[in-house]
Amino acid sequence: MSRKVAQGMIARRRGKIVNTCSLMCELGRETTGPYAAAKGGVRMLVKAMCADWARYNIQVNGIGPGYFITEMTRPLADNREFNSWLMNRTPARRWGDPKELVGALLLLASDAGSFINGQIIYVDGGILSSI
Repeated sequence: MSRKVAQGMIARRRGKIVNTCSLMCELGRETTGPYAAAKGGVRMLVKAMCADWARYNIQVNGIGPGYFITEMTRPLADNREFNSWLMNRTPARRWGDPKELVGALLLLASDAGSFINGQIIYVDGGILSSI
């Protein structure tokens, strides 16, 4: 889909593409192999599309959400063992609210992010910054 959209952006010599990555682009966890591999592929696609299209003033970036409370993650949030692990592993000591992704998205989609290209902005409560 990005290639088709990029054709119009190339003609206009301007555009923004923001893909949804994941903190699983950077770390693995038991039972997440296929998901982590797929999201890792998206991460590298961001970089490759940046290399292809930056010369046309197209910025291609990604947002890497950490653990956010959603319908999909509700079973994890309700799992006492997992929730305890997450609270101890995440410096913010909490789950994210999907509204907290908006700031990063606005930066990447606006002119304020015009020199940010090929990057993933992780919105993760600090989980990737700690061991």
